[in-house]
Amino acid sequence: MVKLVFFSKGVLALLACASLALGFQLAAQTPQPPPATGSIRGVVMDRDGAVCEGAQVQLVSTGATAQTTVSDANGMFVFASLPSGPFTLRVTAGSFASESVSVSLSPGQNLEIEPVVITPVSVSEVRVSASSTEIATMLLQDEEKQRVLGFIPNFAVVYAHDAPPLSSRQKFQLAWRSAVDPFTFVATGAAAGMEQANGTLKAYGGGMGGYARRYGVSYSDNFIGSMIGGALLPSLLKQDPRYFYKGTGSWPARTLYAIASSVICKGDNGHWQPNYSQFAGDFASAGISDLYYPANNRNNASIILENSLLAKASDAIENIFQEFLVRRFTRNAPKDSLNHP
Repeated sequence: MVKLVFFSKGVLALLACASLALGFQLAAQTPQPPPATGSIRGVVMDRDGAVCEGAQVQLVSTGATAQTTVSDANGMFVFASLPSGPFTLRVTAGSFASESVSVSLSPGQNLEIEPVVITPVSVSEVRVSASSTEIATMLLQDEEKQRVLGFIPNFAVVYAHDAPPLSSRQKFQLAWRSAVDPFTFVATGAAAGMEQANGTLKAYGGGMGGYARRYGVSYSDNFIGSMIGGALLPSLLKQDPRYFYKGTGSWPARTLYAIASSVICKGDNGHWQPNYSQFAGDFASAGISDLYYPANNRNNASIILENSLLAKASDAIENIFQEFLVRRFTRNAPKDSLNHP
């Protein structure tokens, strides 16, 4: 009887252990519900309150691959199916400075964050202005392209009313450019031919030898006059050797301006003053020419003065043509003012 009781208790214990083991096995085989996921959404705006479309939003989490999206037409963005934990949002857009926002997401939470405000990158405005020398160089380059009818040089005329003064080097450059222009050699040859045809400077005789002497004298007069009256003295006296085109006002006013410009000029200080450079240049070139002219063709002081006055009258007539006619036929003439390209 005792043995039967012990046997019954043993069987019951074994059955209890088997039931417990089976329960654990069934619990292990029962599928567990997935962890709850959440989402993060927001909107990107500028500091003026306007939504920003196309801003790049990157979601970064420790130990996870970064996710990236782009804000829509309403500036909105969303990241779905996110586990719980801390995240960092990095927003970048064009010329705006990048912004970072740190958030923490609870299990199953649908988090809507405050608007992410981005600000423009600060750009320093730099104004670059050319120096007066650089502007004068650009104008001089334009002037050296000015040709009446496309082939007659018209270099010593400036159409910009507010043109800065030329440096000494630029004055010599302008005079040299005129002196060695191909048209100058052609015009000198024509003048020498007319002198020979008219019997001017008879001491030089005829033929090619006489023509060559006349050509040399004519070119020397032009070269010396250009260099002394158009470069050397203007540099020393700080005067501008160019004619400043007026182009505005009534025709009587423009005519008087053109005539006056034969005896006055603009100084490097911007003020009008007597054209000492041209007057002194005429006398100096005439005195030098006496060194190579035949003895019977040399000029005395009265003739030099008379020729100088005739030259001023010729300059006045030329200026009138410049003011009313020449510009119409001058190619590559720039605008009247530096303020108007």
